[in-house]
Amino acid sequence: MTERYFTARIRYTPEMSARGLKEAKIRQIFRHLESAMGPQHWWPAGSAFEVVAGAYLTQNTAWTNVEQAMAKLREANALSIYGIRNTELEELERLVRPAGYFRQKAARLKLFVAHLDERHGGSLEAMFAQPSETLREELLGLTGIGPETADSILLYAANHEIFVVDSYTRRIFERHGLVSSETSYEEIRLAVQRALGEEGFGAEQEQEQQPHPDAAKEKARREEDGSPAAFSPIQTHAPSEASRMARSKVAQRYNEFHALIVQTAKHFCVKGEPKCESCPLREMLETPKPPRRRSSARKPEHK
Repeated sequence: MTERYFTARIRYTPEMSARGLKEAKIRQIFRHLESAMGPQHWWPAGSAFEVVAGAYLTQNTAWTNVEQAMAKLREANALSIYGIRNTELEELERLVRPAGYFRQKAARLKLFVAHLDERHGGSLEAMFAQPSETLREELLGLTGIGPETADSILLYAANHEIFVVDSYTRRIFERHGLVSSETSYEEIRLAVQRALGEEGFGAEQEQEQQPHPDAAKEKARREEDGSPAAFSPIQTHAPSEASRMARSKVAQRYNEFHALIVQTAKHFCVKGEPKCESCPLREMLETPKPPRRRSSARKPEHK
């Protein structure tokens, strides 16, 4: 297992805790998660179009359901522009049924390919070659595409420097005092882009991660107060064709950060009682929860 390093406890200054989004804190969250979990190899797809299809299918459902629908499309040779174009709507509905809302999603995949044919001669490359804001505006004009789906396509399929905000991002950011329930999607997206973009990240992007000088002290402290001695590894996807596509350093950083947030929210910062005592962001809470003590009566976990 790749060795990970502990970072010294962080307590935010008044400036960092001021009103609004905290770009320095966002960078710290990224570094903590990257150090703890490493590359996530996201998005798990074999082509740019598979990313597009997955972005549609993942709406209002779990990724495990999307994988089932994608497998059925692949088995039917329908997981391509040509396949969607030439598959009858009724058959397409049957294939994507595991992802839920199957009639709506099948129709929207058909509409996307029809738009691609009419506007770009059926070429994703031509569509994706447009400037980011132009492409984003075009995608948002299509039926069934909101900001999260549009940005997923922009980042993971088209490799544009656009960050994806989802419910996981909002949950973690709210719990770490970065946003409120009123903070808009665009405010969060632009804050992350400022924090992790070329200018915000600065020279730090070239630094190789080294053991923190206080790593030994931090490890001893964890062992003394009963904290986990190390972050438990989470199984990640194997590298896919989509995850290996050429992209800029900034786009790759956005890619990794979003994937790391998803893993953290699914395994630690869950909807119910968060599992702060084992989360890699535990040290970033202003008042960390004390480690859970073992008892004879085990409480059921929240799902």
